[in-house]
Amino acid sequence: MIDVVMPNNNEKEFVRIAEKLGYKSLLFLYTFDNFINKKIFNNGTTKTYNGILANQKNIQKVNNKFRNKKVFIAIKSSNSDRETIEEKQANLVFSLEEKGRKDFMHQRGSGLDHILAKLAHQNNIILGFSLNSIINSNKRNVILGRIMQNIKLCRKYKVKTVIGSFTQNPMEMRSPQDIVSLFTTLGMTQKEVKDSLNNVL
Repeated sequence: MIDVVMPNNNEKEFVRIAEKLGYKSLLFLYTFDNFINKKIFNNGTTKTYNGILANQKNIQKVNNKFRNKKVFIAIKSSNSDRETIEEKQANLVFSLEEKGRKDFMHQRGSGLDHILAKLAHQNNIILGFSLNSIINSNKRNVILGRIMQNIKLCRKYKVKTVIGSFTQNPMEMRSPQDIVSLFTTLGMTQKEVKDSLNNVL
């Protein structure tokens, strides 16, 4: 099982916590500039991988440099999700639920609809659920409700999903057992949760 985190010169602490929690691997997401200078960090029994955390300002630059080099690219949800997913600009788009969209009476503004879900499936784009979005939100019930809706859409359109911490703080990581418990409560099957803890690589 693998977690996705964003280290800030605290890789050793992430590895220490990951080993305590029972993770076998970590995916470190670095900014474009930091990724260039980072080496694979191996310490203890936890295997680590490096990827790029892109943003809308540099996603084209990242793609131009790494498009054919098998570099894992992640990007946080933005107002350009349709373009990102349609043009296959990233391997992973996460935290769709976090944007300040308006919820309607019969449908939540969850950042995902049937069109985006179909495109994600067609283009093999992974959609990520962020524990950081839940832990640090002052509208936790809203985020949880949006995640529940997005779980249903991902299941319906057979979209690959990932559950990760997506945090710079190792203390915000949670054990795989806690994640299984939370996301089964939110509507995932245990198999879907376990797949979501392994899909990223």
